[in-house]
Amino acid sequence: MLNNKKIVFTTGGTGGHINPALAVAGEIRRKYPKAEILFIGTSDRLETKLVPDAGFELRTIEMSGFQRKPSIQNLKKNLVTVKRLMTVTGKVRKIFASFNPDIVIGFGGYVSGPVVRTAAKMGIPTVIHEQNAFPGVTNKALAKMVDKVMLTSAEAEKHMQPKNPVEVTGLPVRHEIVEADRDFSRAELGVGDKPLILSMGGSLGARTINDAMVEVIKKLQPEHRFRFIHATGKFGTWVPDKLKENGVDLEDKDLDIREYINNMDVCMSAADIIIGRSGASTLSELQATASASILIPSPNVTENHQYHNAMTLVNRGAAEIIEEKDLTGDVLTNKILELFNDENKLASMRKNAKEMAILDATDRIVKIIEDTIK
Repeated sequence: MLNNKKIVFTTGGTGGHINPALAVAGEIRRKYPKAEILFIGTSDRLETKLVPDAGFELRTIEMSGFQRKPSIQNLKKNLVTVKRLMTVTGKVRKIFASFNPDIVIGFGGYVSGPVVRTAAKMGIPTVIHEQNAFPGVTNKALAKMVDKVMLTSAEAEKHMQPKNPVEVTGLPVRHEIVEADRDFSRAELGVGDKPLILSMGGSLGARTINDAMVEVIKKLQPEHRFRFIHATGKFGTWVPDKLKENGVDLEDKDLDIREYINNMDVCMSAADIIIGRSGASTLSELQATASASILIPSPNVTENHQYHNAMTLVNRGAAEIIEEKDLTGDVLTNKILELFNDENKLASMRKNAKEMAILDATDRIVKIIEDTIK
């Protein structure tokens, strides 16, 4: 159905926007090898690496977002953004004139705003996908003009005024996450019968989570009741030294401190509880692996969307939340012990997370693209 069709994806900035778009584009390429796919992004963000690495063509426009905090520096940045907005439509039209797309699909990020908006005004079929429970400014504006709005979470709809009915598709999750087997993963990690606590603060590392986990491990490791896997992130490489200063034996077989987790499917499926941020991709993975979790939303994101994301699981009894302003080692330790001392609650959290999972998100999104392009 999409063979010989020309499809534009526009997204950028973060992996949370780009990776779901790449998953959908990859599925279209698999099902419809004669479809032509083009990505439009910016020249200075993560898409310049991820998109070509996935084997797709990327064309770039100069675009930036508005800074909301008042300062002289941000005022200068906003003036640059205004200048770019005045010229970007012409550049997008030139790309469209040379590629002649049959449909344009936006996966978020400020770059998708002018691309999808221009397509809609030109009468090209348009679709957007919103990853978060609280939608970004760009997608809220685009929802009023596009042919179809796709959502990861139904809660996002109440913050939008879509022209047409929305479709809840979920968010594409990597096959290895969906197919991970708990028993196999625990055997591979050599966990045995001990409860496994997996904790992380993102690829860069969240200082507050690292600080809290140092205290948690210092308090709980001597009991040898738990196994720990903790990812420090790029800026948390000080954690092992800090643990050592606090008398923690880094050679203990129950302790695995890493900078980065490169076998996330194994670690997540093996874990009894997962502690971390609440980005949209992480939450979809928690649901796919039926994981109980303690979520610590990042307060340093637009519209505080990680808090709203986390609450979609908390309100369904699938997770607990600790806001960063309330996070200490003692608070986190007490929450961990509270959950492990109530196995019924842990089991209920896993069950509720599993019930929230949408494992065919990619197929749902491709189907909507097919229907929109008819």
